[in-house]
Amino acid sequence: MMVKKGIDIVISLPARFRMVAYLQQTWWLEARGELEFCFPEGMYSLFFRLHLGRAAKRLGRRVCSPEHIHGWDKKPVKFQLSTSDGQFAQSKCYLDEPGSWIHYHVGDFISRSCNIPINIKFSMIQIDCTHTKGGLCVDSVSILPKGFRPGFDPVTFSTA
Repeated sequence: MMVKKGIDIVISLPARFRMVAYLQQTWWLEARGELEFCFPEGMYSLFFRLHLGRAAKRLGRRVCSPEHIHGWDKKPVKFQLSTSDGQFAQSKCYLDEPGSWIHYHVGDFISRSCNIPINIKFSMIQIDCTHTKGGLCVDSVSILPKGFRPGFDPVTFSTA
């Protein structure tokens, strides 16, 4: 993840991992990843798992500190994925649900052969230098068979 100012690593109990990236404040957000894998034939969905607010545990209870949350309501975050065989998906979404881990749907792709590895590039971008934004935890990226929803309700938004 590249930021101009204020990234911390924080412990977040309800996160998938023990430590997650916490973005306190920035003008420019760009998180990118890439992987190559042999997927069984089928359709897959890619999600970013995000949380607005600093998640913590106080007095044995889960709490969310909203003090740094700002700027995500000004312009949408753009999510993209592309594959080595030419597939492309793009979506946009305002981040507006503080206090919960949300799976934001990036897009879908198809694996046509389990014997040929597919390279997947994915990103989450909010490049608008007219305002700062902050208070975002980035936990993980998930790739699941399309339609598979293990215990979460992903956010669906418009395709751009």
